[in-house]
Amino acid sequence: MNVKSQVGAGILATCLASAAAAALASPAAAAEAPVDVPLQSLGGVLPVTPPTVSTGVPLLTPGMPEGLGHVGEGGLPELTLLPRTPIGSEFPETRVEAPMPSLLGGRPLGTALLTSPRSDVETSTPGASLGEPLSLPRGGALGLPGVQLPKAALLTPTLSGGLQSDLGLSPQEG
Repeated sequence: MNVKSQVGAGILATCLASAAAAALASPAAAAEAPVDVPLQSLGGVLPVTPPTVSTGVPLLTPGMPEGLGHVGEGGLPELTLLPRTPIGSEFPETRVEAPMPSLLGGRPLGTALLTSPRSDVETSTPGASLGEPLSLPRGGALGLPGVQLPKAALLTPTLSGGLQSDLGLSPQEG
């Protein structure tokens, strides 16, 4: 192996290693895009201090398509027209703070807090498949399978997860 091919192999190995490290680090580092909802302009319209909302936009991570290579009852593989693809994500932490006004000129009540912690969500896209065009082997036809109309199927989408929230009142500081 000459020097040029050794250098080329070294550069290729370095690129592959850095790409693999970036692929492993990116889902953990960037699970969401933070968002602060700007509601300060409502201060001129509302008779109270506007609430603050901070949350994030979840970044979706698609998985491996499901249903490929599924074998039907005749031993032949079913034709998957559109495979179901699982998508995993997590709802980001959400926090809404709304200062409570004072009642009848008294002391302010505090701040109403609505918080929702992170929660995992799993979903899958819809899919479609087409059954086998052949039936099971028949005894009367020398063990050859018969021809039949394929059965089309729609695979339903799924969604699973749990969302919790807490509502409370924090006392006024000061």
